[in-house]
Amino acid sequence: MTLPSTSTDVRALAEFAGRVRANVARVIVGKGEAIDLLLIALLCGGHVLIEDVPGVGKTMLARALAVSLGLSFRRVQCTPDLLPNDLTGVSVYRPHEARFVFQPGPLFSHVVLVDEINRATPRTQSALLEAMGEGQVSVDGVTHVLPQPFLVLATQNPVEFEGTFPLPEAQLDRFFLRIRLGYPSPAEEVQMLTALAGEHPITNLTAVVAGEQVPTLQRAIYQVRVAPSLREYLVRLAQELRAHPDLALAMSPRATLALFRAGQAWAALAGRDYVLPDDYKALAGPVLGHRLLVRPAAALRGRTAEDVLAEVVARVELPLE
Repeated sequence: MTLPSTSTDVRALAEFAGRVRANVARVIVGKGEAIDLLLIALLCGGHVLIEDVPGVGKTMLARALAVSLGLSFRRVQCTPDLLPNDLTGVSVYRPHEARFVFQPGPLFSHVVLVDEINRATPRTQSALLEAMGEGQVSVDGVTHVLPQPFLVLATQNPVEFEGTFPLPEAQLDRFFLRIRLGYPSPAEEVQMLTALAGEHPITNLTAVVAGEQVPTLQRAIYQVRVAPSLREYLVRLAQELRAHPDLALAMSPRATLALFRAGQAWAALAGRDYVLPDDYKALAGPVLGHRLLVRPAAALRGRTAEDVLAEVVARVELPLE
């Protein structure tokens, strides 16, 4: 049996993305870029931090994505009294069987929405690290493999901090992307009100692709070509950020690999089997913005991680080829 050519794989990826994008857009109006970023994270096996104010459609976006893929979906509302076992599951003793039986928690779903993650205690937040990094959880000394594909969408409110526990840098680095939905434009809000005049579109949403094909599509991402000069560009970008005097924490090797892989997925969604320099320039913010930590002295001067990143991206020359 002969393997399909790279162009065939890329066409399959572009067709897959087009179907999902159009289906989710029936529920979420005017957020095409956010949908594409979620697809990039899914195809790269990563996870997404959605940072935005309440009511902009974060939960509905996650539900619509799961339904479009025909995958299982669970939502966890984080509170200070949420325990790690509430996420991973617990072993329950059954007297009539004289044994313990593992009852899986909500993490045993394909798409998991962890709402207001920064309201959970650090102990509970750390329970997500193994699941996000290894695709498995350990309960009572036994390792349980999570279903694949596995996508965590965690949300947090950027303007309300009372009663919250900020995510540690180690966990922020586990998130492949950070996205913001933002408020809709006036025209988009009118379109939303028109669509919601009757029954909510999510109730009639159906799967348009088979989620079981995602692992195969994930492997197809590896065939998208990245020129040697672009690899060198990513390393130069990392070195510039690590040497920047305003940053206490810069771009990790995991972040370099994430940006590398995100460019491959972005190109594939556009129907290309090669990455362009502008692909990495467009993805630098979503992939790197949440991984950078500004020094206190620089923060007092009004410097933000986004400011530093924009400055370095503009300074590091893109390959001309």
